[in-house]
Amino acid sequence: MVTGGSAGIGRAVVRELAARGWDVAVLARGRDGLAATVADVAAAGRRGIGVVCDVAHREQVEAAATRVEAELGPVEVWVNNAMASVFSPFSDTDPDDFERATAVTYFGQVHGTRAALDRMRPRDRGHVVQIGSALAFRGIPLQAAYCGAKHAVVGFTESVITELRHEGSRVQVSMVHMPGMNTTQFGWVRTTMPNHPQPVAPIYQPEACAKVVAEVVDHPRRRTWVGESTVYTILGSWAAPWFVDRYLARTGVDGQLTDQPRSTMRGDYLDAPVPGDAGARGEFDDQSWSWSPQVWLQQRRHAVDAAGTAALTLGAVAGALTAVTTTARAVQRRRAAPSARARRWLGR
Repeated sequence: MVTGGSAGIGRAVVRELAARGWDVAVLARGRDGLAATVADVAAAGRRGIGVVCDVAHREQVEAAATRVEAELGPVEVWVNNAMASVFSPFSDTDPDDFERATAVTYFGQVHGTRAALDRMRPRDRGHVVQIGSALAFRGIPLQAAYCGAKHAVVGFTESVITELRHEGSRVQVSMVHMPGMNTTQFGWVRTTMPNHPQPVAPIYQPEACAKVVAEVVDHPRRRTWVGESTVYTILGSWAAPWFVDRYLARTGVDGQLTDQPRSTMRGDYLDAPVPGDAGARGEFDDQSWSWSPQVWLQQRRHAVDAAGTAALTLGAVAGALTAVTTTARAVQRRRAAPSARARRWLGR
């Protein structure tokens, strides 16, 4: 199950999971995007279903989960990806818009997690994956609603993780925190700014990040940071928040705006879906990275961890063998050389 799976990173995740052999259910509001995404799943030789659903409404999420399990079987993996944002200074953001973005981005993950756990906990198996962001650890200008919601998701998810561990549940919960990506949201996000918005650089292609999500699905991990910029943002905010405040105050607004007018955007998706199939990518292909060392390692984290474990094991074995050999040689030397008492007795 992938919420918000008809466009952007959600669409890329659906394609990647289908390519790896999963049947995939997709929750989204737009019928055009849903139909095209289900066709992607079918093209990969897997079963797919698209359900029209606004994740801000708990009853819609619950009804979607019931339908999906009736048609495809038990949900083994639930990816909470749906989000909404408003590009605007907080003081200029309409309170209803702020609440709507929070309802989708935060409560959408709460509702999805509740529906997933209601089904997974009795079976004592399953995996919930929360799609997070570097902005879950560092607020930036123009995105107070989105940053606040992503921060809230982290706190909520950490509480759920500890509760599941307390009860001894085998249900897994993971968080995957993303960098700025070349996704569709920048062409249809609601904004009060005069110019077309853009992701915070460096920009990553959604397909590269989706591969990391699929790797986490296969090999659950509590928390994964995707992209060098995510690592720098989180660590920098911990180490020198005052410096990051000053840097973002100076560069954060202009760095999120292109030189194109707002009128060139595709539409506004906050209250209703934008018609048509937008796919996974946005308008910034020429500025986006399809590969980076950090993302490459995250895609292969399981193999890297296994190699590291093997290296440590071999090192420990080699160290133990060296210690045994050294001890044996010392014993042999002691046996070959007479003790001081023996030398005194022999001297008589």
